[in-house]
Amino acid sequence: MPQGQIRKALSGFYYVYDDGKIIQCRARGVFRNRGESPLVGDFVDYTVEGANDGTITVIHERKNNLVRPPIANIDQAILVFSIKEPDFNTILLDRFLVVLESFYIEPIICLTKSDLMDEQMEKTMDAYIKDYEQIGYPILVTFKDDPAIDEKIAPLLKEKTTVLAGQSGVGKSTLLNTILPSLDLKTGVISNALGRGKHTTRHVELIEVCGGLLADTPGFSSFEFDLMEKEELSKCFPEFVEKQDACKFRECMHVKEPKCAVKDAVETGDIKEYRYKHYLQFLDEIVERKPRY
Repeated sequence: MPQGQIRKALSGFYYVYDDGKIIQCRARGVFRNRGESPLVGDFVDYTVEGANDGTITVIHERKNNLVRPPIANIDQAILVFSIKEPDFNTILLDRFLVVLESFYIEPIICLTKSDLMDEQMEKTMDAYIKDYEQIGYPILVTFKDDPAIDEKIAPLLKEKTTVLAGQSGVGKSTLLNTILPSLDLKTGVISNALGRGKHTTRHVELIEVCGGLLADTPGFSSFEFDLMEKEELSKCFPEFVEKQDACKFRECMHVKEPKCAVKDAVETGDIKEYRYKHYLQFLDEIVERKPRY
């Protein structure tokens, strides 16, 4: 049975890529009966009906999948954050990082608008960059009309499925516009990829870019901790994971417990205090979350 990957979903149709061809498919009713739904990024088996039509019969096991936006099998996310206008926001960045960690998606932090920094801000940002790099997160710093942006981004996209995420106004569209013209794509394709234009439907689509697949996804500007249990949260802070085996209690939540290695590391500065404060804030959110039925 032929196999392929869903590259686009629109109006009940799934566009499956298989060896250079796109097959327009419907999904079998059995998925609906089971409460399942194929997602962009899914690897699937399908049957052929006619030249370019088919039916999806099997959805292969997923590496991961997000609910909002609905997309599966993501390798990495480029988190686009501006340094100014809007100002760099560590709590929002940490929210993104925690949720990506929980889905085993590798984050790459891309800081835009570095040309708007004054001297004081440069010092502050240098300290933040050092903090996040120390944790192990790769960081790119770009500025308006950066001629080297292609050289910085292109190698990261090769053989990966990547999503772009970030608040509106941080330069996400500009970044995508810069990456896509390197393929000599027509303006219309770029407009569709960005979901611009009066009649363009916002949908999730994987586009071939720089030897990989890139999704600019609608509604991918904030994250909730809907699916996370409080015990999972500390595992999404890599610097906590490094220390927590030395905690006195195996199930230490790093809040009020005695002999907590994470709290000790906050005291010594090995773990940054603002990261620990964000952890406590996120923990409160999860604990106070209303049960879902």
